[in-house]
Amino acid sequence: MICGVNDMANKIKVTLVKSTIGQKPEKRATVRSLGLKKINSTVEHEANPAILGMVAAVSHLVKVEEIN
Repeated sequence: MICGVNDMANKIKVTLVKSTIGQKPEKRATVRSLGLKKINSTVEHEANPAILGMVAAVSHLVKVEEIN
């Protein structure tokens, strides 16, 4: 399990809860590639290994929820 999300989940909802100001450029790029722009913006993604890896890399900036 990565970030408390079950690998069997079909979709996850990712919300940006902390600013990317002061973060390294790689972390900013990861947040942008997830589709997050502003604080409290939310996107839905398929729970595949690529997305889960990106979420794990910026887990200190985002909140993740399963969608059934």
